[in-house]
Amino acid sequence: MSAPGHRGVAPDASPAGHAAGLSALLLLADGRFPAGGHAHSGGLEAAVAAGRVTDVTTLMSFLRGRTVTSGAVCAAFAAAACAAFEADPTMTNGELEDLDAELDARTPSPALRGTSRVLGRQLLRAARAIRAHPGLDPLTVTMPDGPHQPIALGVTSAVFQLTPHAAAVAALHEAAAGPATAAIRLLGLDPFAVHAVLIRLAPHLDELAREAADHAATPAERLPAPGAPMLDISAEHHAAWEVRLFAS
Repeated sequence: MSAPGHRGVAPDASPAGHAAGLSALLLLADGRFPAGGHAHSGGLEAAVAAGRVTDVTTLMSFLRGRTVTSGAVCAAFAAAACAAFEADPTMTNGELEDLDAELDARTPSPALRGTSRVLGRQLLRAARAIRAHPGLDPLTVTMPDGPHQPIALGVTSAVFQLTPHAAAVAALHEAAAGPATAAIRLLGLDPFAVHAVLIRLAPHLDELAREAADHAATPAERLPAPGAPMLDISAEHHAAWEVRLFAS
């Protein structure tokens, strides 16, 4: 029987199944996974330039704000995409396209929409090379510009036999760890202090992941939609810079 809010086949609950799922999650959340995330700061470069992030204290505030807004949206959509793909790997019901369109509507910034699709396309390319699955191929036809990154993350999680909750965890990890790593390069912060920030954020991310997983079976139009106007505005300004360290 599937867990509440989780469609499709229930994950393997045996110790071996749990270990395999954990290993896949660690691989997917690893910053070295070849999906292009290392080239992006998640809005931190613009925040640093504007003086909004200057040290580990302001970094913590930035990460909390980012994860509870855009991070929470991405996590919910990743969980929903994972559940949708598990329920219909042939994608004949159009649910993934609906999710992608709803996420597009929740992303006001054209720059962020473009970045999300680039990262989604790169993630799918990596997933297809690592673990071939016939359900991945149609996405290149139905979404030629690439699915949004959370949609690709949810689908990849399902292909890796992960749960919607695991997909949400991976999305939130990326939402926090990406900017945190960028802070080390942009501000020269102590890596140990930055990772201490991430550890302190862990309970917050765990709660957000649980909330996101609860939306795995929610219709696309009813998924969370908290906004982060400053991230959207900053992304548009950042995209116009002639010189920058990160793509976004």
